Amino acid sequence: MSMTAETGKAVDFTDTEKAIINRLQHGLPLTRYPYRDVAEELGITENALLDYLQALLASGILTRFGPMFHAGEMGGGLTLAAMRIPEREFDAVAHTVNQFPEVAHNYRREHNLNMWFVLATETPEGIADTIHRIEASTGYPVYNMPKEQEFHVHLHFPV
Repeated sequence: MSMTAETGKAVDFTDTEKAIINRLQHGLPLTRYPYRDVAEELGITENALLDYLQALLASGILTRFGPMFHAGEMGGGLTLAAMRIPEREFDAVAHTVNQFPEVAHNYRREHNLNMWFVLATETPEGIADTIHRIEASTGYPVYNMPKEQEFHVHLHFPV
């Protein structure tokens, strides 16, 4: 049994769902037919794999499934940002911040800086512009925390 990120409710996964989620956390193979190849590894059809993925996304169990691009290596900007938001305004400000297409991974934290998110922009200069626009839209300062060193944690959540 696992908990969903969105609802916090317990979910009973089927053995196939567990196998799919666990396998795909390690990425897709770089082959001509990656979904077919993963499906074969799991002993199901490619269509079944895609149907499971669509159902997991539709139910909110998976909130995102897709490639991860390293914005900095592609000539873009990438940074971690934080904000200090009064509790009574947190949900409204989170909604505003999340409307920016440059924002990903927005999380509430039990900390004086209680809203943390990642910004990814097409250019390094886009970070400052996006921060300025978020500040103008919310009325709160954004604390920019660019990385000084990158670590690869390879975090996986087995179900």
